[in-house]
Amino acid sequence: MVFQEPSAVLNPLLTVGQQIAETVRAHRNVSKEEAEKVALQSMEKARIPQAERRFYQYPHELSGGLKQRVVIASGIANSPVLLLADEPTTALDVTVSAQILKLFKDLKEKMGLSVLLITHDLGIVAEIADRVFVIYRGEIVEDGDVFQIFDFPQHPYTKKLLSSRPSFDKVP
Repeated sequence: MVFQEPSAVLNPLLTVGQQIAETVRAHRNVSKEEAEKVALQSMEKARIPQAERRFYQYPHELSGGLKQRVVIASGIANSPVLLLADEPTTALDVTVSAQILKLFKDLKEKMGLSVLLITHDLGIVAEIADRVFVIYRGEIVEDGDVFQIFDFPQHPYTKKLLSSRPSFDKVP
């Protein structure tokens, strides 16, 4: 699971490496040293620069983008088949958001993992999604591949969502 706000899930009293290793040990019967090795590998897969140094840093010492990468590293540490990401780019600037989305795409390919992305950002949906589920009032009202949903929306809510997107065509 990759949460929307990494600062809310990272423990300020533990180094980020300890937290990822703790996740590994919670799901596998491995030594502390092996868990730390897996944690460091996960940090590298999440493209955390200078992962060996960052391993010993505390969350408050990292930028928002690095904290999000730490949460992603924790999420992939146990080689899941599904990664659930809830608004993973909300508090990030455009450049870092693009890097995180590219990371998800690369993890999908390299690890063979599926990413369930929860977002209201239709730009992200268009860029990263293969399949889309539109949810209205807690119910799935439409689903299909990304092209089908964007090009031929069926449900009134989907149509309203798509028509609310900013467009340069609508500028007078």
